[in-house]
Amino acid sequence: MSEQTRLIITRAAASTPPPAPTREPEKIGQILLKHTSLSQEQLNEALRIQQEEGGLLGEILVRKNLIVPHELMRALCVQLGVRFVEDLKPNDIDVKLIQEIPINYAKTKEVIPLALEDGTLQVAVSDPFNESIQEDLQVLTGHPVSVAVSTSMRIQEAINRVYERASSNIVEKLEDDYEETYDLEGPMDILEATEHDSQVIKFVNSILFQAVKEKASDIHIEPYEKDFVVRFRVDGVLKDKIRQPKRAHAAISSRIKVMGQLDIAEKRLPQDGRIKIKMAGKDVDLRLSTVPTNFGERVVMRILEQASTVLALEQLGFSPRSCALIEKLIFRKYGIILVTGPTGSGKSTTLSACLVKLNSPERNIMTVEDPIEYQIPGINQVQVNTKIELTFARALRAFLRQNPDIIMVGEIRDKETAEIAINASLTGHLVLSTLHTNDAAGAATRLIDMGVEPFLVASSVLGIVAQRLIRRVCTKCREPHQPTEFEMQEIGLQSIPQGATIFKAVGCPSCSHTGYSGRTVIHELMIVDDAIRSLIIRNSDSGTVKKQAIEAGMITLREDGVQKVLQGHTTVDELMRATHAEA
Repeated sequence: MSEQTRLIITRAAASTPPPAPTREPEKIGQILLKHTSLSQEQLNEALRIQQEEGGLLGEILVRKNLIVPHELMRALCVQLGVRFVEDLKPNDIDVKLIQEIPINYAKTKEVIPLALEDGTLQVAVSDPFNESIQEDLQVLTGHPVSVAVSTSMRIQEAINRVYERASSNIVEKLEDDYEETYDLEGPMDILEATEHDSQVIKFVNSILFQAVKEKASDIHIEPYEKDFVVRFRVDGVLKDKIRQPKRAHAAISSRIKVMGQLDIAEKRLPQDGRIKIKMAGKDVDLRLSTVPTNFGERVVMRILEQASTVLALEQLGFSPRSCALIEKLIFRKYGIILVTGPTGSGKSTTLSACLVKLNSPERNIMTVEDPIEYQIPGINQVQVNTKIELTFARALRAFLRQNPDIIMVGEIRDKETAEIAINASLTGHLVLSTLHTNDAAGAATRLIDMGVEPFLVASSVLGIVAQRLIRRVCTKCREPHQPTEFEMQEIGLQSIPQGATIFKAVGCPSCSHTGYSGRTVIHELMIVDDAIRSLIIRNSDSGTVKKQAIEAGMITLREDGVQKVLQGHTTVDELMRATHAEA
């Protein structure tokens, strides 16, 4: 639950509602029954928990995932008699309304004007109890103010979009000014920026804002002979966004290196850094990497939104059968559970979802990660720092002196880390970790290749999840599709099952004309039973192990992907793209 929602709940509980001579104010539970999918049984259960444990009813309902935070906010607004605006529609807001309101004030107070009606300024705020906002806006604008409520995230997004529109398109301005006002030959010291250099700063900010807005996972800035291109990776696929003259590249890469506290004079060696920014009300962590190429420095920024909500396994795309098996594994007292897949396949997200299920006051849970992608209250998380030699192995050794019940290792990269993790699992700890392999069966072989004894692998590993992320087909523009004979062969079907519909991607404004929106997981889950354990001890190849797992009932990555196609979640083309090596 956001701090904004918790603040409103607390203030609403402490406030005195307006007098109602005919009837008492409606209770929050009754409002939620009317305006959400909450059932009477769920409400009764939450009331029982409140009676036993105390706390606010709204917080309990959100914590149990019975309602979402914006539904609670809407109900609180109904109770308080305040208008709730769910969709702010930034494009409909007149930019003239913000001329007298500084952007820093708007972001700090989380307020955005909506309209001017009959001389009264209609505004949306995140905190309706802050009366100083109305007083300030009356002084700034000269108009009386009427307040509505919206979520912090939507207000911050509206502020960015409206103020950006008011200040004109920075990218177009740069393009217009290149020939006449820019002299970007060679490196530029951004720390001593002139008036013209500030446009480079705005350009970089514009790139970052656009990437976060489009939910990109990476920003790539690639120099070539005559120009450079900015590319975003959205839903796992790179696409060109901006192409600019080469002479601007040095200044832009220098600006980014300054933000990441790198050496702007060093252009011959790779460098790594980190940038922390706050954007649209969210804390964004950028992992920065530069590599020298023959045309200049190639810059890549990986975007991590630290305020991201950890989803449940079911929401990530795991089948009910797999969810039940994984839950059974993670509640074991000791052993190792591995999640495998290439970089960017959602391994850390899956482990975080497991940790959320395990998180309780009775358990001591410790993690060592690089980077920390999700902040989970109640769990002790440690960030790897190679500069001071705080490695996975060193953190693991320290953890064992802290008497943990559950340990999560962000990645097993070497023999030392693997052996410490295995020894921890054999001495009464549950260990969760990731490994870079193509499938579940290859994980045991990978550990043995690192130098771990086969009998130790067989004794400690409980189960292995291999996964990929595939794009979801856009539900607003998808169209039914009759697969070709080649496509049917590729997905291993003789005919389409009755009741199933296969779709193709089309493209519309809602999905930026890609045909896809969001991603889901396809996976395989290998339970290490006695038969597989025996194969691992004999150091059998991964193909033999996989064959045995399939005989024991394992559903492969490709088979799970085919089910996603038949369920209408993705397309045959996307499945073939994501699993071309898994056939």
